[in-house]
Amino acid sequence: MAEHLPIAGAVEWSGENPGMYLKTDPNGPFVTLVSFFRVMLSPHGRGHALVLMQSPADRNPPADRGNICLYDNEPLARYLINDYVSNFGPFKGTPGLAGLQYRKLDSVETSGDSTTTYVETVKAGDLTVRLAWGGLGKPFCFVLPVDKSATGKHYMPSLFVGSSSPTATVNGRVLPGKPIAREIAGQTITTAMLAFAETWVRA
Repeated sequence: MAEHLPIAGAVEWSGENPGMYLKTDPNGPFVTLVSFFRVMLSPHGRGHALVLMQSPADRNPPADRGNICLYDNEPLARYLINDYVSNFGPFKGTPGLAGLQYRKLDSVETSGDSTTTYVETVKAGDLTVRLAWGGLGKPFCFVLPVDKSATGKHYMPSLFVGSSSPTATVNGRVLPGKPIAREIAGQTITTAMLAFAETWVRA
């Protein structure tokens, strides 16, 4: 019989959280930040949220380079941003996050086989954001301990798939940057990844 290894604590949310953190200079700042959520369980119910930062270093960028959150459940979106995204390394302390604009989305469509490619397309009025993760690597599972989680307050069991060739487009315009190498749970991937079965458990 297989041994059960329970993680003690309250499950705060569970779902999917693929992301893209892109740079034009490997030694420079991130120029495009994407964090997409499909939440199945949380204190605020289910829903989707896309945090898209086209100008992370600018609190008041031009409208066509704005920092936005598209959502279908606003209390959930604000909870995710205030308690989680604001603690994610590339987002933490960025002026753009403080000036984030909230906008209700109209639709979310998923495509791809999750083996070679994966795509999320989010529409809100005249805005269409297409997020494509290509060059997918081997899936792996892990549990981040509390001291290595972004919040420092949670265990985070998850399934990750690294992406070597992600693309983010807004109304057909390709956003700048490429992922850089990173290591997580002993695996070398990039700063673009699919995160499935992601669960945040309060320690």
